[in-house]
Amino acid sequence: MVVFFSLFVASQTYQKNVIARSFYRFVFFLPVVTGSVAVTVVWKWIYDPLSGILNFVLKSGNIITQNISWLGDKHWALLAIMIILLTTSVGQPIILYIAAMGNIDESLVEAARVDGATERQVFWNIKWPSLLPTTLYIAIITTINSFQIFALIQLLTSGGPNYSTSTLMYYLYEKAFQLTEYGYANTIGVFLAVMIALVSFAQFKIFGSEVDY
Repeated sequence: MVVFFSLFVASQTYQKNVIARSFYRFVFFLPVVTGSVAVTVVWKWIYDPLSGILNFVLKSGNIITQNISWLGDKHWALLAIMIILLTTSVGQPIILYIAAMGNIDESLVEAARVDGATERQVFWNIKWPSLLPTTLYIAIITTINSFQIFALIQLLTSGGPNYSTSTLMYYLYEKAFQLTEYGYANTIGVFLAVMIALVSFAQFKIFGSEVDY
């Protein structure tokens, strides 16, 4: 999801003028360079069930009738965490995609348009092959980072409610540093490393087969 969203935003941003492009790059990259604790504090205020701005906006638009405990309700907590992850994970991919689009040979694009190619055909036949190496890198790095999420879970939900937002990394932390079950925690760590390796290998096979080295 991060890959497709980043590609869409980058393609729209790249069409803007230089000033607008720089502004959007700054906006999307800001959460990346901001400390995780600061980002978490802001989102905790947004999701606050009593004074949070999200409930205020939704109630003002008559979308909901009563406040929702976004981080305290097992039906909403995972979605709330996923939204935070999406907004904090797309900054670097967007910057990388914009940079990659700048390296596309515009003469090929213009030649294809002169020959009557549609924008979709231009994208899939000219732009997309040039973006595949960047896509491969983004997919692998994003996957590795998603498996290693810990600080956000610890600061916002501690794996709750009812383990609905617990991750392998947080589960490892619980077993090792709260329950002192170091052998079990070590097993989880090995399993996590193997899982990351297998998923990364699968992504490499999917995207890497079409990448020229």
